[in-house]
Amino acid sequence: MNPAPIDAHEPWMRGLHADTGYLLYRLGLRSGQLFNASLQESGLRLRHYAVLRFLASRGSERGALQRELSGGLGYDPSAIVGLVDDLEKAGFAERRPSPDDRRSRIVALTDKGRDYLRDSDEAGQRVTAELLEPLSPKEREELHALLLRVAEAGLG
Repeated sequence: MNPAPIDAHEPWMRGLHADTGYLLYRLGLRSGQLFNASLQESGLRLRHYAVLRFLASRGSERGALQRELSGGLGYDPSAIVGLVDDLEKAGFAERRPSPDDRRSRIVALTDKGRDYLRDSDEAGQRVTAELLEPLSPKEREELHALLLRVAEAGLG
């Protein structure tokens, strides 16, 4: 029996760059590589930055429970423990007892963490500018708005 000839018009035959999901994946990887390279001197990575950014969005006094970090960032709870340990060692975050539950700990951003975040935000903006260099400012705004819409629907 002879195999059926390959039809170049079949959806599975399209090139990888015709696949939007694959492009998003590759651009996400590249963005992460560039951002991690910019953070390299501190010994932290993009995942640490995400925890700091999440804590900053909550306000320095409030902080977040580790389970809130896990849910909000979509990270495994065991990964959160290690990330917070790293941030505590660097002096960027601290664990405090929860006023509502003695067994729970709240993770809060420190002043040193806030300063670090401000500096790394600039690095993040440079990475984004480099990655999106082929786009005009208007196209960058449109891309961000579209990605935000997809993220809000797809990530909850």
